[in-house]
Amino acid sequence: MSTTLPTQRIGLFGFGVVGQGLYDVLHRTPGLQAEVSRICVKDRFKDRPLPASSFTFHKEDILTDPYINVVVELIDDAEAAFDIVSTALRNGKSVVTANKRLVATRLQELLDIQRETGSSLLYEASTCGSIPIIRNLEEYYDNDMLSRVEGIVNGTTNYILTALHEPSSGGYASALSQAQKLGFAESDPTLDVEAFDAAFKTTIIAAHAFGVVVDPTQIVRRGITSVTPFDISIAQQQQRTIKLLSRV
Repeated sequence: MSTTLPTQRIGLFGFGVVGQGLYDVLHRTPGLQAEVSRICVKDRFKDRPLPASSFTFHKEDILTDPYINVVVELIDDAEAAFDIVSTALRNGKSVVTANKRLVATRLQELLDIQRETGSSLLYEASTCGSIPIIRNLEEYYDNDMLSRVEGIVNGTTNYILTALHEPSSGGYASALSQAQKLGFAESDPTLDVEAFDAAFKTTIIAAHAFGVVVDPTQIVRRGITSVTPFDISIAQQQQRTIKLLSRV
């Protein structure tokens, strides 16, 4: 006898590139038991491809709606995101977030709330979701004694460093500018190039690899802004490449 899964009725916070992409995937996937019921946004005057009735400007319209059973948080503000996520969990809703800063800096609090409420908090998209590393650590290495996890976790810096090794490289500023034009880097690339993004991801990886919650400010962090043409030259002479690695 087949069992019909309950429909996931989603309240979506944020409707940028990722939010719109999620909406599109859900609507073009036949048989998927999920629907976006309401979308919370900030800008009242921005043109959007959906009817105005799909949107709200008040978080409570989603957080207190008993019809909505899943909240997907896709906003930039980590503090505002924590309020949304913690309230949703306490209101008995499952939560999905891709906010690595939120998860890394408030992980213990979020785990405590999840434990108290019994609600589900899913954040695999926050850390190398396309690999996916969290699922691998939890499902395939949960009984193994790991000694180290190491890898490239930031695509922006990897693109820039790869460009710097090319014979036609115009230097760091040129590589960064190209990354920004292609959409790989933000207009303010500080979180990426100064390795804050990598530190947040390292914090999350440490929790799943070794069961420890680390303050991301305590992680030794070195970005790529200090990499010089001389450094690249020396690496190439030794048939090596310079990469930004996360190691825990």
